[in-house]
Amino acid sequence: MVPIRDDNPTQTVAYVTYSLIAINLVAFIYELSLGKNLEAFFQVWAVVPARLTASFIGEPTGLPFPVWITLITSQFLHGGFLHIGGNMLFLWIFGNNVEDRLGHIRFLIFYLGCGVLAGLSQWFFSSTSLVPSLGASGAIAGVMGAYILRFPQARVLTLVPLGFFIAPFQIPAVFFLGFWFVQQTFYGAASLGAPANIGMQGGGIAYWAHAGGFVFGAILGPLLGLFSDRKVR
Repeated sequence: MVPIRDDNPTQTVAYVTYSLIAINLVAFIYELSLGKNLEAFFQVWAVVPARLTASFIGEPTGLPFPVWITLITSQFLHGGFLHIGGNMLFLWIFGNNVEDRLGHIRFLIFYLGCGVLAGLSQWFFSSTSLVPSLGASGAIAGVMGAYILRFPQARVLTLVPLGFFIAPFQIPAVFFLGFWFVQQTFYGAASLGAPANIGMQGGGIAYWAHAGGFVFGAILGPLLGLFSDRKVR
C-alpha cells in the first residue's frame, strides 16, 4: 500500500518537516556525485553495528569523531531513489500533523531522538554486522507511531494493488499504520538468525529500526506534548 495524502489539515506551516526533506534531498544529490567513493562515504557516516559495539566496550573504531554521531548522520543518507522517495513521501504525509501538535523545536528533538533510538533498536539485533545501516526510516517510523495515537481516525488516501490494477482507497490511519507496524515486526522476527544485511544499498531492510522507531515514537510523542492543547513553537 502506498499513501498519497491524509485528510487532516494543519494550522501551521511545517517548517521542520519541509527542511528535513530538503536536507535529505541535498544529501542524496551529494551521494550521487561521489561515484565509486560512495561506499567509503557510507562506511564513515552510516551506522556500522560492529563498530558501534566496539565503541561501547572501549575499543578503537578508526573514526576521527565519536561513533554515536553516526546515529544522527545516518538518518540523512539513503541507498537509492526508491529508498529516499518512499521515506520522503511518508515524512511529507505524516510529519506535518505531528509537527503541528508538538511545535517546531520539540518536533525536531522528537524526530532525531526517534531516529537514534531506532538505530539502537536495529543495532541490538545485529550488533556484529559490518554492513552500514542508513536511512530516515527509523525516525519517520517514530513520526508514524505518534501519528497513530494522535490521529487514529484520520483517513489516508492509499493506492492498493488489486491484481493488475491499482485502486485508491481511503483507509483510517489506525488500520494503515497498524498494519505497517505489524508487518515490520513480523519481518523483523523472521529475520532473526539470518545473516545481517541491513544497508539499503545491499538490498536489506532494517525492520527492527522501523518497529523500534514506531514504538519509541508512540512513547516520546505524548511525553513531549502530543496531546497538549497549548502549542509551543
